[in-house]
Amino acid sequence: MEQKQKLKSKVGANSSKLKHYDYLIVGSGLYGSTFNYLAKKKGKRTLILEKRDVVGGNLYCEKIEGIYVHKYGPHIFHTDNIRVWNFVNNMTHFNPYILQTVARVGDKLYSLPFNMYTFNQLWGVTTPEEAIARINDDKYTGEVHNLEEQALSLVGRDIYEKLIKGYTEKQWGRDCKNLPPFIIKRLPTRYTFNGNYFNDRYQGIPEGCYNAMIDKLLEDTEIITGVDYNTNREKYEKMANKIVYTGKIDEYFGYKYGKLQYRTVRWDTEIKEVANFQGTAIINQPDKNVKYTRIIEHKHFEPYNGKIHQLNKTVISKEYSEEWDETKEGYYPVNDGKNNNLYKKYKELAEKEKNVIFGGRLAEYKYYDMKDIIESVFSYWDNI
Repeated sequence: MEQKQKLKSKVGANSSKLKHYDYLIVGSGLYGSTFNYLAKKKGKRTLILEKRDVVGGNLYCEKIEGIYVHKYGPHIFHTDNIRVWNFVNNMTHFNPYILQTVARVGDKLYSLPFNMYTFNQLWGVTTPEEAIARINDDKYTGEVHNLEEQALSLVGRDIYEKLIKGYTEKQWGRDCKNLPPFIIKRLPTRYTFNGNYFNDRYQGIPEGCYNAMIDKLLEDTEIITGVDYNTNREKYEKMANKIVYTGKIDEYFGYKYGKLQYRTVRWDTEIKEVANFQGTAIINQPDKNVKYTRIIEHKHFEPYNGKIHQLNKTVISKEYSEEWDETKEGYYPVNDGKNNNLYKKYKELAEKEKNVIFGGRLAEYKYYDMKDIIESVFSYWDNI
């Protein structure tokens, strides 16, 4: 049974008999759902408000033609923290999954992250010694002021021009010379034939996609969907001792100091009448003349589901990165100097809100991996 059916709110949005709770949790994404689960384990009463009509935040998966589609972009769970890994596996069964990404430039395919396969595909080198020498000869050695110089100092011009520049400029909507260098502090460069995108020891995707995990985190929870907390705050803020807020921090404070900037993402999803469209889950498109940043073929996130791989159909999503405005959802904070300074002002306001906990990507204006979100919630409960 899909989430939308299974997790209908137990409290009507217009109910006149609203109860009192220990925690009112604004947002049912990973932060809010994990917080909810641990709060209930402590015997706390919780209520979740969710702006969308479905729960799970950006982890929500939609079933199309029997295939789980990562509706808000692909998510692969990865961590070195055994406590976090055990926690999510106690929610639902995880299938092992190793992400191996490919970049397409014209009619050429390159392995990502950069490894010996990539170097062979680029230059025909066959040993680590040859690859190291080739990259060192190509590196920029001057002072680093921007993302372009940072990339050149790490991997040289050839890799930068072919596999980094176009993709990054599409993703951020800015010239690499105008982006801060910290965006790519490290570029994974392996002198082995290891195409595993992540270095973490534990990696996987839940069987039944992330809906199954969210279902468990929200089990027996009162939820109201389709409610914007910020436009109904007077009604709901009196209902709990504490508020857990996971929305945009600048919106919470009525954009008092101005609006923080985000990048947003949209997906054009379509069904293809073919069993296997591209042979892998993700193919990046660094070519600046190709408008989308990557193509996702969702059935490859379920390599153990023989039934869907026998289908003569598949579902793909073309992903486009765009500038954010108020009509769109913010996905990635633009953590340049201007926005970080603006966020500091909002953070100072947040610290004065004694009964409000600000948590997650939007409320803390920072990029979070899933493991980091869970660790953050663990930290809260470990220290009270």
